[in-house]
Amino acid sequence: MLAAWTSLTGPVLAPLAAGDIGVGPYLVGIYVSVSYAFGASAALVSGGFIARLGPLRVSQLSLVLCGAGLALATLGTPLAVLAAAAVVGIGYGPITPASSHILARTTAPARMNLVFSIKQTGVPLGNALAGAIAPGLAALLGWRGAALATAALCLVVAAGSEPLRPGLDIELERRRPLFSLAHVVGPFRLVFRSPELRKLSLVSFAFAGMQTSLGTFLVTYLNGRLGMSVVLAGVVLAFAQGAGVIGRPLWGLIADRFVSPIRLLGILGVTMALSAVLVGLFTTSWPFIAILAVSTAYGGTAVAWNGVHLAQVARYSPPGRAGEVTGGASFVTFGGVVVVPALFSAILGSLGSYMAAFDAVAALALASGLALLFRLGSR
Repeated sequence: MLAAWTSLTGPVLAPLAAGDIGVGPYLVGIYVSVSYAFGASAALVSGGFIARLGPLRVSQLSLVLCGAGLALATLGTPLAVLAAAAVVGIGYGPITPASSHILARTTAPARMNLVFSIKQTGVPLGNALAGAIAPGLAALLGWRGAALATAALCLVVAAGSEPLRPGLDIELERRRPLFSLAHVVGPFRLVFRSPELRKLSLVSFAFAGMQTSLGTFLVTYLNGRLGMSVVLAGVVLAFAQGAGVIGRPLWGLIADRFVSPIRLLGILGVTMALSAVLVGLFTTSWPFIAILAVSTAYGGTAVAWNGVHLAQVARYSPPGRAGEVTGGASFVTFGGVVVVPALFSAILGSLGSYMAAFDAVAALALASGLALLFRLGSR
């Protein structure tokens, strides 16, 4: 939750910080792309660190890096902010492989979709807290104070989780090297030699791009184009992310009991695409309640698919290799997070049209959702 909160703090504070930094707010997409590019790399090589140091120790170190990145951003220069994006990304990347390593070892197969979805509620919950709290903190402390307060919380949680380590950091491979070429190539081989893992990873590219576009651009869009205050736009983002908090365990329960996980992911892909198209149609004449409803529908799908997806990745992973496989799959997922916001910023910068940008990312998710529904079957 806190890692997600940290990763979204930059985009939420962008309308307030951009003037001090000397850049346009729409360039927040570049910040996000840099952050997740480094996050993807960190996730890919995290398997050796998890095996040798333990998943909780890796999570603690990740939080320290996330906090350090936010602190670095307060220097307020473009170079410092880009460096901060990289550090936050390195901290954020290993969080999911580390947690999947624990859950794959301890979760009964019949409950995997639900349990992984409950765990993944930490992401939209953290994003919702960023949208709800960061603007208020900035109003009291300035954007730098809000960033530093979040960084301090990272250190507190990292230290506070230490008593949990003896029960979670077990079966460590003390002689395993932290990094080798095999750690880079191995996860890719595991993912791409399996048809199921390959399909799941490629679809997640589009879905992750949709999710990140919502969190990255919604506040700037509502503030810059619709004239909504940053605080009120943050409330809309909080509702959208809150829908993801509710949606993740809900979709996990449905995938375990009522609808095949692959078919459910296809339905979510189509729905998130339609929601994004509607978001691009917002104007000042739309009632606030309608904006809130559409944004909530977007969040309830584009932010809520991850638990079901990760459960299927773990399901198709070789025994004891879920952390590595998740790292490889996450690299592809992060690819969508890197490419799509940059594409969004490029369309916005060249055409000046949020509608065109939202339509472009929606097309990717729609194609993926339809492929799951009609070409990949219902397994």
